[in-house]
Amino acid sequence: MKMTFVNLSVLASVASCALASAADLEAAKRGETLYMQHQCYSCHGTQGQGGERNAGPKIFPNPTPFVAFELQMRTPRNVMPRYSVQNINAMQLKDLYAFMENMRTSPAVAQIPLLSNAMR
Repeated sequence: MKMTFVNLSVLASVASCALASAADLEAAKRGETLYMQHQCYSCHGTQGQGGERNAGPKIFPNPTPFVAFELQMRTPRNVMPRYSVQNINAMQLKDLYAFMENMRTSPAVAQIPLLSNAMR
């Protein structure tokens, strides 16, 4: 079977996307660990939905661009603590952002059997 340049390009593209996705998932997992360690959830919620009584803004879905995220982390507005490079380095910051981008919305109550049955 002859491989054409187009076939090889498609295969290379698919392989590179699979590797990028695996790398993104690993970064998101490390970011989730940092999110929990630094107690970001206490203000922004475990799913990025925002904190109770406006403790912290909603950060998911539609997170801010990375540049704005980095600026907020390094020189925050309002009462958010400052995270210097000594606290969270550049790679960890990217991991945190990967976690924010890959957060999932909580399912509706009707889709959670235990809660759905309790509401009947």
